[in-house]
Amino acid sequence: MLGIAVPLALAELGWMSMGVVDTIMVGRLPASAVAIGAASVGNALFYVFAIFGLGLMSGLDTLASQAIGAGDQTRARRAVASGFGLALCATPVLAACILGGAPVLALIGVTEPVRTEAISFVHALVWSLPLLLVYSILRRYLQALHHVRPITFALITANAVNAFGNWLLIFGHWGFPALGVRGSAISTVFARIYLAGLLVIVVLRKDPAAFTYIRELFQDIGKLLRLGLPAAATIGLEVGVFNASTAIAGTLDPVSLAAHTIALNAASVTYMVPLGIASAAAVSVGRAVGAGDRHGAARAGWHALGIGVAYEIISALCFLLFPRQIAEAYTADPGVIELSVSLLFVAAIFQLFDGLQTVATGALRGLGNTRTPMVWNLLGYWVIGLPVGYWLCFSRNWGVIGIWDGLCLALVLIGLGLTAIWRKANHTT
Repeated sequence: MLGIAVPLALAELGWMSMGVVDTIMVGRLPASAVAIGAASVGNALFYVFAIFGLGLMSGLDTLASQAIGAGDQTRARRAVASGFGLALCATPVLAACILGGAPVLALIGVTEPVRTEAISFVHALVWSLPLLLVYSILRRYLQALHHVRPITFALITANAVNAFGNWLLIFGHWGFPALGVRGSAISTVFARIYLAGLLVIVVLRKDPAAFTYIRELFQDIGKLLRLGLPAAATIGLEVGVFNASTAIAGTLDPVSLAAHTIALNAASVTYMVPLGIASAAAVSVGRAVGAGDRHGAARAGWHALGIGVAYEIISALCFLLFPRQIAEAYTADPGVIELSVSLLFVAAIFQLFDGLQTVATGALRGLGNTRTPMVWNLLGYWVIGLPVGYWLCFSRNWGVIGIWDGLCLALVLIGLGLTAIWRKANHTT
């Protein structure tokens, strides 16, 4: 399990770091605040919909891994073809949503200079959407084959390509035009061309017949959509609640918003590791189910949960022991640092439960159950957590700490609930 989980966790960190590198490098432009704001807003607008698209592809974890576990390579290859069919259908819809979301920036009060740069950034970055979906399809097939190290290599080197492209296109080195913020988006597009192309080569070397059924794009698309749509909705609900919490924090004072941003960024980084472990759980459980080994499926899921818990204990200790150092890496403002320390204490409390809910979601996906996590996310975050957080924030005057307490409550409920569902599923099988 560690052999699969560690490369996939590194891959998740590599995927996240592209946006971080873009933001850091545009921050070296003369109008630094505008550039950082534009890259941040542009990435947020793009990823809200792109992550939903990646979630749609997560049904491949179930279909491909169960097929390979059953020794049916043909069925796994047909699943890959269906993934391309779904991507072909989803890309224009998601791209239209991304581009159509630009007018919303004015409605929510994004200033004109930031908005102009952000729209230019998004208009370039949207071309990377189909490449991102292709990457997701091929990555999930390689995960099902337990051939995961090339995924990590691809993402690390794609980050290097992105950083070099940023250097060329943001600042205009080696005779290239200095395109500023837009240049960082164009660089990301080329990095994702490289990323998708490299995984095509890796897949063909591992399985030369992988694309045999590529013309049968829509044969199993309904089955893939039935699995992928609830998974995408689960991701959308989770991303949406944290975006909503940021919007609520934005109605408070600047110190509260800054502290919220710092704590959320730190928690997002630690979240990438259990997300990789969840992928390992999905494919390992799925292969065991496909092979008819229910005991092996249960063992794989519990091993993944154990690894996730062990990691989250370490991350929680880091938040408890070094909160000031984490905050000081972002800002020198003493007020922001003090409030960030308080929020990181709350984040430390929910680390364990965040890991449980993430890895349990992956294990359940391996069984083919993607609807239960969606329901628990809807109830935990939107029916309980966010309303409680809003009440604590404004009615009890707890401020941004109240928002985080509501999120913490939601994660405790979802983590315990999905772990109990996983336990019950293995008792009944």
